[in-house]
Amino acid sequence: MKKLDASARGVYLIAVTPFTDNGELDLASTDRMVDFCLEKGVSGLTVLGIMGEANKLTAQESRDFVKRVLARVAGRVPVVVGASANGFAPMRELTESVMALGAAGVMVAPPSMLRTDDQIVAYFDMVNETLGPDVPWVLQDHPVSTGVQMSVAVILQILKNSATCIMLKHEDCSGLTKLSAIRAASERGDVRRVSILCGNGGGLFLPEELSRGADGAMTGFAYPEMMIDVCHAHVAGNIEQSHDIFDAYLPLARYEQQAGIGLAVRKHLLVQRGVIACAAVRKPGPKLSAADIADITRLMARQARRLSEIA
Repeated sequence: MKKLDASARGVYLIAVTPFTDNGELDLASTDRMVDFCLEKGVSGLTVLGIMGEANKLTAQESRDFVKRVLARVAGRVPVVVGASANGFAPMRELTESVMALGAAGVMVAPPSMLRTDDQIVAYFDMVNETLGPDVPWVLQDHPVSTGVQMSVAVILQILKNSATCIMLKHEDCSGLTKLSAIRAASERGDVRRVSILCGNGGGLFLPEELSRGADGAMTGFAYPEMMIDVCHAHVAGNIEQSHDIFDAYLPLARYEQQAGIGLAVRKHLLVQRGVIACAAVRKPGPKLSAADIADITRLMARQARRLSEIA
């Protein structure tokens, strides 16, 4: 597998981790999920992210899941693996394991105890040392989940300090001004250009982010074709079409981003689409109510009508 580099663009879909009703890994559904993503045209996959329930997996389960995904992908697209950990020893262990299996790179978010700019920069200097000179890595900026606010200046310093940090996963909501500032810095030559893939849930700001200089998306949505088609239209210069496509999916994308039940909504939709067998979120996790399911059914029908109108 070719390693990740700063030219990465398109949609790197954040994959769910399928489970059976009893909470075990569902590797058969994992195969179908990978096939589904590849058929839709993803540029890459990202596994063991926050919405992949990485914190609920054992170390062995994490390796088993990544191994299965990589075997099914068979080198057709790059696979990025979330390697954030409470300590550097488990981060190094998982990174060495998945890179040996054929991962293209890893993704690291700051731990919640970081408070000052100096602490954040020092932490990622240690990340860089831990991963070593041969592992490309993705800087994940997701303050909603980490509680860590990384300023433009901090992100630029991290990029300057690490030649192997080749991508920013930008998901500071909405963060459009931050995105513009980082792109402007690379255009001025203040910092080398890296890939920027946007992670705001389901691509909720994707058309605007692409216009601000993003190279694509690294997030999850039960309809990855929305993000793929939006990116294709934008690259082709069809900006209004990219917004029309986005608008057709927006109500369902918005519903999927509810705090607390969002992952359960996504997994339910993937079951409805025949991608995975079970919508279970590993405990502790939410379950949808009958009213939630009725909402989703209505939104799916409305989305189908909107898509027929712009076809």
